[in-house]
Amino acid sequence: MTTLSERISQSAFDGSRLRIVLLLDLHDGAQKQFLEAYEDMRNQVASVPGHISDQLCQSIENPSQWLITSEWESAPPFLAWVNSEEHVKTVQPLHSCVRDTRSLRYSILRETGSAFDALPESAKGGLQASPRLGDGVVRHALTFTVRPGTEEIVAKILADYDSPQARVDEHTRLRRTSLFMHGNRVVRAVEVEGDLLAALRHVSRQPEVRAVEEAINPYLEQDRDLTDPNSARMFFTRAALPTVHHVTRGRHNPDEIRRHALFYQAKEGCGMALARLLAGYDEEAADDTTSPIDSSTIFQRDDIVVRLLEAVGPLDAQAAQAVGVDGPGKVARLGRLLDEDANAVPTNDREISRFITHAEMKLITDRRAAES
Repeated sequence: MTTLSERISQSAFDGSRLRIVLLLDLHDGAQKQFLEAYEDMRNQVASVPGHISDQLCQSIENPSQWLITSEWESAPPFLAWVNSEEHVKTVQPLHSCVRDTRSLRYSILRETGSAFDALPESAKGGLQASPRLGDGVVRHALTFTVRPGTEEIVAKILADYDSPQARVDEHTRLRRTSLFMHGNRVVRAVEVEGDLLAALRHVSRQPEVRAVEEAINPYLEQDRDLTDPNSARMFFTRAALPTVHHVTRGRHNPDEIRRHALFYQAKEGCGMALARLLAGYDEEAADDTTSPIDSSTIFQRDDIVVRLLEAVGPLDAQAAQAVGVDGPGKVARLGRLLDEDANAVPTNDREISRFITHAEMKLITDRRAAES
């Protein structure tokens, strides 16, 4: 028996303008260096497609606290910029100035005043159509690669660890952690109730987690030193795999649902377009009462796309519905965006099962926090 619940949805593809809020706490004596670094960064960001404006603000109560806000035509150009190597290099001079940072991202729902008139025509009208309904859960993922030939060793290390304490503080709690591998690539997906940054910091300080991170260090393709704040920051910046779309319908019995992850390697420069295409398929599936998909979360960075699915039964049993590409037109659109060297690119409905077999990631561990 199935039940129909209200749709939970979030998306970077709704076309609304985006407001970025960056809170910074500077080291004592770093103000001059920070302002010089900011000017360089501001000049570079001004030429990024999709960027509209930015402001630099200083607290009237605590001069070491600063605020940078920026506005973008929509989320995709900002995400393409913030997840690029160019951005990593651009913000690196700020790291030595800043004691702590916090980044917040909001789509614009309502607007008043005359500022709207000054916007470029391409940005006008880019308001969020209506409030989205959330479930109080923040979803995020990290991805990195290990040296080929070490996959089994790494999988065992990642599977054999003691879970950290779920409760972070009064408002924040770890909800679920899932680890997958696809070849030598690791994807760690986390769900948090409350403050994601607080939860990630909490996890990184736990002895059991630090022991696992140290144990896999010798097998990583990208060297890191987690005892060095700059090295750790650079690693986790490059490893971030942000959520770009999530939809949950909640029509299936939770006891029948299984978690899966599919890995997609897009053609160069096509990662965002591929994520947008899959998001459209998942929105359609949310309204299809015959779909085996209960929820979908799409993570994307550069040309890597990971689709985390909650589904009833094995994916290949209803392959076309699971991938959302039933029909030759949808199959063709998917095929045009996939890297043919890295994927078993389907050319017709019959090949979807082969594609799923190739794309499905190996589940290493899936841990839910105990209910409070």
